[in-house]
Amino acid sequence: MLKEACVEGITEALRAQELGADRIELCENLAVGGTTPSLGTVITCKRLLKIPVIAMIRPRGGNFIYSSEELDTMMVDIRAFSEAGVDGIATGALTPEGKVDLIILRQLVKEAGIMQVTFHKAIDETADLLGEFSRLTTAGIRRVLTSGGAPTAFEGMEMLNKMLAMAGGITLVVAGKVTSGNLYDLHRLIPAKEFHGRKIVAE
Repeated sequence: MLKEACVEGITEALRAQELGADRIELCENLAVGGTTPSLGTVITCKRLLKIPVIAMIRPRGGNFIYSSEELDTMMVDIRAFSEAGVDGIATGALTPEGKVDLIILRQLVKEAGIMQVTFHKAIDETADLLGEFSRLTTAGIRRVLTSGGAPTAFEGMEMLNKMLAMAGGITLVVAGKVTSGNLYDLHRLIPAKEFHGRKIVAE
């Protein structure tokens, strides 16, 4: 079972690694669900950490419907992070109708090149979670981070298990108030290979 710790900076990242995190998702502004970290933070994390770093690509809080200017910003950040040696990105984009925006997503995936791409919890904002999850199988996504459309993984357990059953080549990363205290109970109920949380290695 892989434990991905969601962190806001280098101090938290180093502490998470020390406590046993297997991978870092690096963000800023977690109060709004996470936004793109600074390039300086990314470079420092890659220099000091021994575990993989996934960097958030999200230019602002709020919805996941992006303008052409915001898309340009995301592409520039992806290029910079690729040059910094980041292992992967976490991103997502939706249409005004509540569907995955495959046009934007494919551009982001192409720009990411060899970096792993995680579609983040924007999936939980879609109108048809299973249908949109299925559509992601054509987009070059490595992972999908989700709480099954519910506030917590426990509450989304039924949907998460349905998603696991249809995941195919996509890795489901279970999120939603996952902590070091409930991780193993969750794993018994949702037999995913990867879990994600702000407190996944420490309360």
